[in-house]
Amino acid sequence: MIPAPERDHAAPPSSALLTEMLEALLRFGTQLLRAGDNACQVRRLMGMVARRMGFDALSMQLGLGSITASGRRRSEGATLVREVGASGVNSWRIGALEELASTAPPGMTPHALATKLAAIEGAPPRYSVAQTGAAIGGSCAAFAFLNGCTGLEVAAAAVGGVIGQGLRSWLSRQRFNQYIIAALSALVASSVYCLGAAVLRHAGFGIARYDVGLISSVLFLVPGFPLVTCLFDMLQHETAVALARLANATMLLLNAALGVYVVIAVVGVSFDSAAPPARAAPLLLMLRALASFAGACGFAILYNSPCRTVLHVGLLTLIGNPLRLALRDAGLALAPATFVGALVVGLLESRARGWMTEPRMEVTVPGVIMMVPGLYAFEALALFNQGEVLAALRSLVLVVFVVGAMAMGLVVARLISRPEWLRE
Repeated sequence: MIPAPERDHAAPPSSALLTEMLEALLRFGTQLLRAGDNACQVRRLMGMVARRMGFDALSMQLGLGSITASGRRRSEGATLVREVGASGVNSWRIGALEELASTAPPGMTPHALATKLAAIEGAPPRYSVAQTGAAIGGSCAAFAFLNGCTGLEVAAAAVGGVIGQGLRSWLSRQRFNQYIIAALSALVASSVYCLGAAVLRHAGFGIARYDVGLISSVLFLVPGFPLVTCLFDMLQHETAVALARLANATMLLLNAALGVYVVIAVVGVSFDSAAPPARAAPLLLMLRALASFAGACGFAILYNSPCRTVLHVGLLTLIGNPLRLALRDAGLALAPATFVGALVVGLLESRARGWMTEPRMEVTVPGVIMMVPGLYAFEALALFNQGEVLAALRSLVLVVFVVGAMAMGLVVARLISRPEWLRE
């Protein structure tokens, strides 16, 4: 009787190996989506890693809740589904995963990929709760100034933003529901602003633009990054992910508006269109540039960007946002002025590709966040609640056009710098 040949137990069957490879690849893709990267880029990077791992063919269906992928290697095939989980924005993680895809060696094993992914996923936040809160306080102060508030209103908005973001960070690390977090953070931030404004009024100081300062204290809750990436996804036919991002961003905005509305109802805030105080033109230009730089840097810190990226984002916004405001002052409508500002940010980033090593999304999207019309978004929701339907619709339509102009400005810059985007 001839003994059966011994089986090599160290090497798994080819079908099991293929499944393991596909599991590691899906883990890579879900990390990218959870970090906020756009679906087109996720698809491209997953394909890049799949080729390095030895897949002969790969097809996938992306969604914000799950990824389905089918892979083929030699005569074997496998299909797997992996849940994405709660999404957010983490610029550092996007950059680390893109670097992993570009430096992956040919023949990378599933174990090697899983080890690198575990190291990236387990990396702690680059900034503490206090640092992030202080950065967002600066961003809220910048929003208040750019929207025409005076020094006292700017200070009150900054304090509200610091405390609101501090609560938001703490609740996020306790893994609370993100919609509850948005509502509670808006409630606390706007309450702190109202309390600070009341103290200032009691001390004899005037508050000229109370409503604008109130909304500026919660503008850090406007989901600008998902709104812009949603339009990028739509333009690349990633409709499922785009609609899911839009629904998630809308829910976040509505819950934040709920928190603000509770304070508005209690305090009795009314909205008006009082003109911002006049300033000398050269001084105004310089202060707008400084406020834009500080606000953009604050949001880059919120998105967990490396220090180098924070500086690059601030420098791009230092040019793009004051240009947008200057065009607005010259009589250009807000949407086309925003388009020009975003286009300039995108073109400057493309020209600086030689010394900017960060992924484009990590720099350009935070670079236009200061252009998000959060003031009009919250104002529209508050006006709806007050029964001012026509005024609310005007603000809401303006929000849609301005957000679209931001995304289109970045897209046109991408089309100019990368002609391959002109083709399907």
